Amino acid sequence: MAAIVVYSSYSAGKGFAIQIVYPANDMSNKQQYISICQANRQIPVFLQHWWMDAVCTDWDVAIAMNGDTVAGIWPYNKEQKAGVSLIRTPKLTPYQGTYVLYPPDLKAANRDSFEHETVSELIKQLPSANVWSMSLLPKQFQAGLYKHAGFTISAKQTFLIDLTQDEQALLASMKESLRRHIKSANGTLEITEDNAAVNLLFEYQKHTLDKKDVMQAYNLADMQRLMQACIDNYAGAIYVAKQGSDVLAAVWNVWDADNSYYLMGAQKQGNDNNKAMPALLWHCIQLAKQRGNKYFDLEGSMDTGVERFFRSFGGQRELYLTLKKNNSFIWKLKEMLRG
Repeated sequence: MAAIVVYSSYSAGKGFAIQIVYPANDMSNKQQYISICQANRQIPVFLQHWWMDAVCTDWDVAIAMNGDTVAGIWPYNKEQKAGVSLIRTPKLTPYQGTYVLYPPDLKAANRDSFEHETVSELIKQLPSANVWSMSLLPKQFQAGLYKHAGFTISAKQTFLIDLTQDEQALLASMKESLRRHIKSANGTLEITEDNAAVNLLFEYQKHTLDKKDVMQAYNLADMQRLMQACIDNYAGAIYVAKQGSDVLAAVWNVWDADNSYYLMGAQKQGNDNNKAMPALLWHCIQLAKQRGNKYFDLEGSMDTGVERFFRSFGGQRELYLTLKKNNSFIWKLKEMLRG
């Protein structure tokens, strides 16, 4: 492996003091990254090495160091399509991009400078690619650095539910109609964990997307592989709402040390029961509180109907950045024909 850039110290306004080292064991970035993930449980689930293994055919990672401490990471998915090199958010993955690990003794006044220097170094380590398309994690705000690197920046939205509130406060923040549906579901619907329902979830979601004339970007094998990885790493489960033996809806919930996420969900075709999805999401929110998560991320939507449903849970609207770059005539032509 080539030399690794390591930062021996950091001071605001001066940046990092750079030191070059050569690992004796010649570990690759990916091998180092496994150790980094194991040592830093707060790294978001979508950036974990095992998640990347499950959703990517080929991936690598940029690593910025502060002395012998990791300052930031940026795992990225690499693809080749029709001779075009791409770096895109992987399938079944809502967020990617940078993640900064702040020193515990870092002064609040130096926090933004530390983030700026860390993200700047991570960008320097990225490989060249003809096409970029990536949605960053919420609360990643170094927009100037991304713009300077040649990215076109836009924003999407999600809704974050603050789990430090007690359950009564969480229910009180919801729309009254949603609370009624959740209350009505008690005693009429059975909610259980059923990870084998990944097959049903795929089927239900396919019906939903087909009705909207939207192509499914993944297949059942993709979902099964990721589901198994979530189970193996205690980071996800599928919950189903049943009436008798009939599964009315299913939700796939994933989590990390800080946050719990609604990854996907769908209802059985022809099911007009408006209690199943609210009850399932409320169940996931309750479990996230028990787990000690800080936020439940509904992952938002730009679809008007879905956005209205998520908004009814009373979470805080949060914007997150998307990065795009397209230097390929072939890919520009493809997007033009598609759109």
